[in-house]
Amino acid sequence: MTGVDAGVPDDDLVPLPPGALREGPWERADPPPGWDLEALVDPLFVEGGPFGQTWAVAVAHRGRLVFERYGGRLPSWAGEGEEVTESTLLLSWSVAKSVLHAAVGLLVGEGRVDLDSPAPVSEWRDPSDPRRAVTWRHLLTMRDGLDFVEDYDPDGGRSDVIEMLFGGVDDMGGFAARRPLAAPPGSRYSYSSGTSNIISRLVADMVGPGASYEAWLRDRLFRPVGMDSAVPGMDPAGTWVASSYLRATARDWLRFGELYLRDGRLTGGRLLPPGWVDFGRSPVSLDSGELFYGAHWWTEADALGTFWADGYEGQTVTVCPALETVLVRFGRTPEGTPAVADWRRGMISSLAAGI
Repeated sequence: MTGVDAGVPDDDLVPLPPGALREGPWERADPPPGWDLEALVDPLFVEGGPFGQTWAVAVAHRGRLVFERYGGRLPSWAGEGEEVTESTLLLSWSVAKSVLHAAVGLLVGEGRVDLDSPAPVSEWRDPSDPRRAVTWRHLLTMRDGLDFVEDYDPDGGRSDVIEMLFGGVDDMGGFAARRPLAAPPGSRYSYSSGTSNIISRLVADMVGPGASYEAWLRDRLFRPVGMDSAVPGMDPAGTWVASSYLRATARDWLRFGELYLRDGRLTGGRLLPPGWVDFGRSPVSLDSGELFYGAHWWTEADALGTFWADGYEGQTVTVCPALETVLVRFGRTPEGTPAVADWRRGMISSLAAGI
């Protein structure tokens, strides 16, 4: 299994804790005495509060489940929606992008993907096409230079992401791949769901589309991690819509975070190649003046080494190496409000103070 050069010195990252993702159901344990998790989580479930609806919060510490709470019902066009429990499948939105990072890591570990080789996108085959300079690394770090508008305001003018996801597009990776360059590859950062679907279609090209892709994800990623509930959403072309569509229970989302906390290690051996988690969590670009983006993961670049998978309307799988903790929150918070981000930071600070 090959390793990955994250491009960042090891001493620039907070070390990941030793050990491996435990097999089998979650073991339960009490939280540390200084952690008042009930009080820290209570504000998320206040009806009419700034968080909108919170459906699930789960916390793992040192590999054991120390807290979970569920509430509310999923939205439904057909009336009263499903009551949220520990068995409810929760939609990822962009948290799926970080799971895609793991899928690509499997191919890197097999030696089938070289991060710095040109991405073999069929629409870019012409030798004169400047997009041929786009590499896997450019795509994973959102520095491909493609002209793709990530705007979720339907009244805000052009929105490539809305057209791609909700406009009846059969091949979402192809839709994004047909966008022209707006900047030379590698020269700028621009967050793009289209980019993730280009990557996912490349994975489909390698493992087979449709049912073959789903089986590969299940056998190579979900089952080894213990994410038995995970269901990927596919487009008509047979590509997993890895920008947005993956459903799993809160406990299984917690398991995914634990995989990254443990540097991709399972009890029976390593799943992700050495350095792959560091590649994802290493800050590469500054987003909106305050958030750092790595490779399909976000990072606080703080003293605790906090990094997280982030989704529309406040979905989060947060990994804190220094606290040996994974935090999951799924719900429906109005987009554009800082409520969940502020809560996540405050939660991590409070847990650090309570140790």
